[in-house]
Amino acid sequence: MLRYYPQHSEGSVDKRMKSSEREAFRLIEEMLELMESRGLVELEMEHQGLRIRLKKASSSPVPHVVEYVAGIPQPAVPPPAAKPAAEEGHRVIIKSPMVGTFYRAPAPDAPPFAEVGQDLDTGQVVCIIEAMKLMNEIKAEVAGRIIEVLVDNGAPVEFGQPLFAVEPR
Repeated sequence: MLRYYPQHSEGSVDKRMKSSEREAFRLIEEMLELMESRGLVELEMEHQGLRIRLKKASSSPVPHVVEYVAGIPQPAVPPPAAKPAAEEGHRVIIKSPMVGTFYRAPAPDAPPFAEVGQDLDTGQVVCIIEAMKLMNEIKAEVAGRIIEVLVDNGAPVEFGQPLFAVEPR
């Protein structure tokens, strides 16, 4: 629920308040459209000193998955642009597009998405990074063979941190 409490009743101040109120409602509408189109449960945004946080009531205990291509974030409110996978000699490094917790498998008892020596296709999920209770699938942006996993399962990762070394095809 949005509540509006004007502090002054002077003509010019009321016009500014109404303008900022219209801007707030416009932002809320855009955020709701983004949430609906991306299937997001929660979205927070700050714009010109106005901070808006929307959260859907959800009856589902299963966390929502947001998809990312490693190095190319596609969230509703994008973090600063991630650096594309860096080439180091004959290998490509898949880097984390966000801060979160690194998981190699979709569940504790499931096999890892990617193992050393495994061939990858472009767009194949290589891991999950949990950020703010959202499970974000990280996908390979290059086809090749995994030559090294650079992060331990369950470890925290930083934006731009190397996750996998891949020998491109």
